[in-house]
Amino acid sequence: MLELLKEIILDSQEEELFLGTQRHLKHQSVKGKAFVCIGVRRCGKSTLMAQIMSELSSKGVSRKNILYLNFFDDRLDALKEGKLNLVTEAYFSLYPDKKSKERIYFFFDELQEMSGWEKFVDRLLRTEKCDVFISGSSAKLLSKEISTQMRGRSLTWELFPFSFAEFLDYSQIEHKAMTSKNRHLAQNAFDRYFTAGGFPEVMDMSDKLRIMTHQEYFNSILHRDIIERFDTIHPKAVVQLGHRLVNNVASLHSLNRLTDYLKSSGYKLSKAFVKDCIEWGNDAFLFFSVKINSFSVSKQNANPQKIYAIDHSLVKSLSSSVLLNNRHLLENLIFCHLRRKTDKIWYHRTKSGKETDFVFLSDNKKLFPLQVCYSLADPDTRKRELSALVETAREIGSKTATIVTYAEEESLEIGGLSVTVVPAWKYCL
Repeated sequence: MLELLKEIILDSQEEELFLGTQRHLKHQSVKGKAFVCIGVRRCGKSTLMAQIMSELSSKGVSRKNILYLNFFDDRLDALKEGKLNLVTEAYFSLYPDKKSKERIYFFFDELQEMSGWEKFVDRLLRTEKCDVFISGSSAKLLSKEISTQMRGRSLTWELFPFSFAEFLDYSQIEHKAMTSKNRHLAQNAFDRYFTAGGFPEVMDMSDKLRIMTHQEYFNSILHRDIIERFDTIHPKAVVQLGHRLVNNVASLHSLNRLTDYLKSSGYKLSKAFVKDCIEWGNDAFLFFSVKINSFSVSKQNANPQKIYAIDHSLVKSLSSSVLLNNRHLLENLIFCHLRRKTDKIWYHRTKSGKETDFVFLSDNKKLFPLQVCYSLADPDTRKRELSALVETAREIGSKTATIVTYAEEESLEIGGLSVTVVPAWKYCL
């Protein structure tokens, strides 16, 4: 195994790095703490690692001082049961003069596949002159148990599929200096983004191949990141629930209704199992749960939650529901845009029962209301959306609010509330 590890290390140091599109994740590493990057499968974590390695090289760090291993490589399966010490043994047998003298940069992809990885990383940081970079597809990397075992020796960063700004970078469209030409290019590009979504691999695929690839992603996440990882007792129920949630994104779900739905399909399971399934979906970054805005935790838990998916185009590729429409997809897209910035997001129900899609903690640490509406052209829709927004803003104490539409733009003053109606392409920039 030692000789094979040496070969893998040397091969990785000679490989040309695939840098892809520069990501907008504002990350930084801190000496003495592991850099942990988590996110859904195929969102670009390995490419981000390559970009960081490239940055190091541009600063004069030798590739010999960079060790990269991807633990989804089946050749490394022998390391799974507590043999990670062979990694450093192999590296320093190649470069014995570097030990304790030069800073070494360890890059580990999908390290959570290895048993005892937390203690291994902790030991590296304590005993070696090194920086450690870790990527993984599971929010398990955030768990309290790992935080305890790592003894505060890690900082975690979340990576999502391409944002609209990253999509424009990929498409080589300038968006920082918004000339009239760039404005038209960005608007047209948003139509493509609304269709293609943000997974880097599908950007240039045909509609058929993109749909097939999204379906493969979904099945892989369900089976590898949920069913296998958590050894679920009802694998078929997990799959059926996953499709149910995809077909009803941006809608309210209660545990009781979801449990009754699965029981009506013949599964003998409990509400606790359904609750676990939703948490597993969150763990794998496939779904996100949004609770009602309330100071009361019991009220948050007692009320239905809204469910969103990691990518609006993936939803469209998987959905078989006639109820799913562009409004739901746009709401999902805007949720992901917000979620890249904060996890302090709720939906709001006013005292009179009106609902606003999102209230979130803004940069000034105040709650801000946001409504998503595909179009305000219909008078009844316009009245309903604005009425809910005005009541919500009044209840949370906000003087301003936003409505995101697909293409419409205007400014309004209603009952002392300043409302900005902004097209989604502009809001996402």
